[in-house]
Amino acid sequence: MAKHPSFLEQFRSFCFQNKPQELEQALEYFSVFGGMSWGVDMSRPLDALIESKVLKNYTYIHGDITKLTQSDKTSHAVLSAVATGDGRVHSALKRARISRAEGEKAIDTLCSKHLLKREYSLESPPNEEEKIDEKLNFNTPFMRFWFAFVSPYFKTIKEGDFKEAMESFANRKSEFYELTFKKLSSELIKKSLGDDPIVEIGSYWDRETQIDILAKTKSGKVVAGICKYSNQKAKKSDLSRLQEQCRLAELTPDISVIVSKSGFSNELKSLKGEDLKLLGLKNFKTLSEDLSEKDFIECVGKKY
Repeated sequence: MAKHPSFLEQFRSFCFQNKPQELEQALEYFSVFGGMSWGVDMSRPLDALIESKVLKNYTYIHGDITKLTQSDKTSHAVLSAVATGDGRVHSALKRARISRAEGEKAIDTLCSKHLLKREYSLESPPNEEEKIDEKLNFNTPFMRFWFAFVSPYFKTIKEGDFKEAMESFANRKSEFYELTFKKLSSELIKKSLGDDPIVEIGSYWDRETQIDILAKTKSGKVVAGICKYSNQKAKKSDLSRLQEQCRLAELTPDISVIVSKSGFSNELKSLKGEDLKLLGLKNFKTLSEDLSEKDFIECVGKKY
């Protein structure tokens, strides 16, 4: 296993270790505990696990994390800003209320320690003069969870009061799970186009629009995808939205992909074909097939 395992490697290890029965449950629990190789009792409610494994062990986990961050206030501000925002460097620094120079220095350090990584828009924007900021992503889901819902509420958590942290999680968890869904969707698209393998995949964004997933295949085809993490079925309007996003980016995809947690309307199903792929939750099973001991990533550090 690589020293710094990929998102998919972390997910496969999580599934091997904890054996989730439902894909949606796997995604939600992985969004919180992914990347740490802690055993998770999947029969217990996620909220209860967060309290017992994370919040009640705040002092000890905080101590381990500050060994990486060296308790640097600027680094903690950047990490929380990335965890609670859209990840773009400009908006993260604005949210953290720190200067560009100070922020870039902290970001370089955090990337060198593999807490964060930079992501760039896959295509240049139509307007050549438009400068597009990169985005920042966490390397492990748990660190993103920590800096989104634990670190900002450290004062009350230290006092044993978990209400504020748990209310924040309850209000924003669907939005929080969405990024995990998008990242796994990218992996799913890579597996789903095996006949013409993907050679480059990422996202697209500029000041006017953004495309969840943008990819290029070996034969040169452009693939554009939209992810719908919702309890509502994906509809034709979601396809129209993807088409509009591509139009604004001046991109013409050869293949459009809609990935939906809750399935698809009959109208959308009728449009399915070579140029429109529909991927539902059941398709995610392919990401955790044929698991074995070699997929398990040993825990580094303490287990909680």
